[in-house]
Amino acid sequence: MRLETCWFCSSNIYPGRGVMFARNDGTVFRFCRSKCHNNFKMKRNPRKVKWTKAYRAAKGKDLTNDTTFELERKRNRPERYNREVMQKTLKAMEKITEIRHKRESRFIANRLKERKRQERKLARKQLDQEIHLVQSPAAAIASTSKEKLKTPVEKVRGRQKMQE
Repeated sequence: MRLETCWFCSSNIYPGRGVMFARNDGTVFRFCRSKCHNNFKMKRNPRKVKWTKAYRAAKGKDLTNDTTFELERKRNRPERYNREVMQKTLKAMEKITEIRHKRESRFIANRLKERKRQERKLARKQLDQEIHLVQSPAAAIASTSKEKLKTPVEKVRGRQKMQE
């Protein structure tokens, strides 16, 4: 079973799915769904459309140059079937997918760390600029305690005046 890749969004196309477009010069474009085909007909650049893999790679949001991607490369050379080689290949493929998932998660975590650092820096800057708007906790406690003390005294004085 041969899985093709969509020319526009780079996702997998399974047999019997998608659309194939052949130009007059002989170049063949395969699309996974009509969304990709229509975007191609509208002459949109995949690197500028946010939901494509090309956009994510161009903006540094996805892991692009990793040695584990070499396994997915297309090879047109036929190999003679050997049971041992096949078993070793399947085991290696499982290990490689594990490694890829770990690397991708590490890459995403590092990307998010940088964003958190930037947000903290902006928050500190805003706090420094608008410190006069922030009331200290000690002042807040003092103001609430004064209010609590005032109310009972006023009530007591009011009662005394009423009794007189």
